Amino acid sequence: VQLQASGGGLVQPGGSLTLSCTASGSIPSTDVLGWTRQTLDNQRELIGGIAKDGSGSDDIAPYADSVKGRFTVSRDYAKNTIYLQMNNLKPEDTGVYYCWAPGWPTTDKYKWGRGTLVTVSS
Repeated sequence: VQLQASGGGLVQPGGSLTLSCTASGSIPSTDVLGWTRQTLDNQRELIGGIAKDGSGSDDIAPYADSVKGRFTVSRDYAKNTIYLQMNNLKPEDTGVYYCWAPGWPTTDKYKWGRGTLVTVSS
């Protein structure tokens, strides 16, 4: 199964953007999927992940402190797609955003597509 991120672009500070990560096939709902990013200073930062827990509810892994309250991870299990809703974007959010799962990017459980570039600038 390949995971491909999309939806990046240029946005002004304070603006919003929604990214999508689409899987080429079915992924169990209990498999954690999420987002990570590499910022301009080449720092990698895990943003958050999501999966169904044993009761069938969404279990969202903690967000990075830098994006708490501004970014939201969600998932459409029927469409095998996860989303990253980003609000109140800041210039320091600029970077390449990647689909993420445990073991990224070296695990061979998935095929990793390219990331999507988000540029926050006026």
